[in-house]
Amino acid sequence: MEKLKKLFGTIHTKRGAYSLGLTAVAVAVVIVINLVAGRLPESVRNIDISDNQIYEITDTSKKMLKKLDKKVEIKVLAEKSSTDERIKTFLSKYVALSGKISVEWIDPVIHPAALTEYDTSSNTIVVSCPDTEKTTTISFTDIIVYDQSSYYMTGQMQESQFDAEGQLTSAVNYVTSEETKKIYRTSGHGESTVSTSLSELFEKANLSMEELNLLMNSEIPEDCDLLFMYAPTTDITEDEKNTLSEYLKNGGKMMLISGAEDQETPNLDAFMEEYGLQMADGYIADTERAYQGNPYSFFPEINASGELGEGMSSNMVLLLNARGMVETDPARDTISITPFMTTSENGFAVTEDKQEQGEYILGAVATEDEGRLTVISAPMMIDSQLTDAFTTVENLKLFMNAVTSNFDDVENTAIEPKSLAVTYNTVQYAGGFSLLMIFGVPAIILISGFARWMKRRKA
Repeated sequence: MEKLKKLFGTIHTKRGAYSLGLTAVAVAVVIVINLVAGRLPESVRNIDISDNQIYEITDTSKKMLKKLDKKVEIKVLAEKSSTDERIKTFLSKYVALSGKISVEWIDPVIHPAALTEYDTSSNTIVVSCPDTEKTTTISFTDIIVYDQSSYYMTGQMQESQFDAEGQLTSAVNYVTSEETKKIYRTSGHGESTVSTSLSELFEKANLSMEELNLLMNSEIPEDCDLLFMYAPTTDITEDEKNTLSEYLKNGGKMMLISGAEDQETPNLDAFMEEYGLQMADGYIADTERAYQGNPYSFFPEINASGELGEGMSSNMVLLLNARGMVETDPARDTISITPFMTTSENGFAVTEDKQEQGEYILGAVATEDEGRLTVISAPMMIDSQLTDAFTTVENLKLFMNAVTSNFDDVENTAIEPKSLAVTYNTVQYAGGFSLLMIFGVPAIILISGFARWMKRRKA
């Protein structure tokens, strides 16, 4: 017995016991912190450390969810345990932002009648609103999008985008909205084709689109909420000009993206000049705001406010081969003009023969009573070749803001998907030692350093 007492009385034994005690205390502290963390809100428990912040929810969604005044029911028709963790994580974070939204998981294997009831397939999210009796569905493949072309290049389907926020916000907005606005896109003048990514943004904002040939229709349909003319390459006729003028005088709304400089469009130019906007000759260069030294590729000055500037975090819009406008006296004193996109004072309108320095308008809104004409003089602004190559610029955000600002009861809820070109990870509260994982190496260093300091102090 005396030998045992001496054995446990040595300095090394005492230090070892002390270290063991500190370790036990540290473990206990971590467990207690985890128990407390389990009671924290969802937004605190899930910390997003993904490369492209795929779990980050934009102010657009937060604002919509905060104003939500109708109940929304979400039913996930899938086996929860086998559902992609990214979908489960984002859904829990999203729903936590509003007390008006409820979620129910339904296993279609156990309850196959649910698929018949909602007329859909498994791995689908059903979003509905009892007040409006509107329902829509979101497939998991619309949330985690695969690059179809990768199969032909590599023989495998590769993940390309994560669109949980865009799909959910669009669905909630759709089922709680009373109306859907209709846009007519003109044809017959060599207009550019709307890209797939832009069409998807229109759908997310619950804006339907239909083609309209003004040469075959003498009048603009009564259900037209916005007339859209995208980069025409040929001129409109005199009759079409009169139709457009009469449409705006009667409170109509039109959005025009001008075409290339080498096309002569005297009737369209006259229509614009009626509303105080005159096209400048040549292409626009900006030596002060050039992209990588190329003055024809530049970042314009954005003066958007209110709905036009909603959600614009960086105001970084990239333009290429843009045309410019100058403000002139409109045909009537009742017309007012508000530019929202311009060059710097070092802008130049360049032709083969000359270049004229000045501050040129690149986007403007002309209003008269209820009538509204929005003009953007940069056809490449929403071209997929530019927006797909520069995914961080806010070209499409500004454009969609310009579209939805035509309506008093519509907000731009169109949210672009996030890239999955790189690997993402998230750390969640899941019990055990997850808080130690969240704080990572700094937490380990802190605990071990504290133990060493206490041992030295004791010695």
